Amino acid sequence: MLPPIPTGWTSALAVETTRPTFAQLQTFLDEERKTHPIFPSEPDVFTALELTPLEDVRVLILGQDPYSGEGQAHGLSFSVRSGVKKPPSLVNIFKELTDDLGQAPPAHGHLASWARQGVLLLNAVLTVRADVPNSHQGRGWEPFTDAVIRAVDAKPDPVVFVLWGAFAQKKKALIDAQKHAIVESAHPSPLSARRGFFGSKPFSRTNAALRSARRPEIDWQVPDV
Repeated sequence: MLPPIPTGWTSALAVETTRPTFAQLQTFLDEERKTHPIFPSEPDVFTALELTPLEDVRVLILGQDPYSGEGQAHGLSFSVRSGVKKPPSLVNIFKELTDDLGQAPPAHGHLASWARQGVLLLNAVLTVRADVPNSHQGRGWEPFTDAVIRAVDAKPDPVVFVLWGAFAQKKKALIDAQKHAIVESAHPSPLSARRGFFGSKPFSRTNAALRSARRPEIDWQVPDV
């Protein structure tokens, strides 16, 4: 079974979690976990929602799929826990952070400090079979995470949506661009980072959008401890 929806999201997602698609998703995951290693672990599936309640969201960074390697995914898009080797996309994110804001990359890749400031680190699909990327696409996560995006879009205060790559940019249809800011570029993966991610300055652009909305900026420096 999936863990309970974190309290900061229960009301906004109440309708979505009663739909047949959500029950079907839970049945699928129960069967998958009987026969395959599934990442992240069950208690970590909703970590992004736990660390960033809806009322606190100022920025949403949308990923596609959890990391599928052992020990990598822990419920925050692009993040890995301390002590886990940084995946190539995250290495490139930190390279761009250094180029954009002059901040030295941290020794680890745990992005909880962003999440606790109101950066919702959401993947469109929240689970994956070990070593099989995209294996849980089309199994019911997308309607659920679309509902998360719609709940953020419905917030009265402006939010900055950070959309890296074509997959994330398809979600623009769910976002009121008249109310919110959208920061987009190529994906930070090694396959595309040099085709428009490097040099895109997403961190300074996000903070500029927050300033324009008279909302507090994000401290993007990830502490080493």
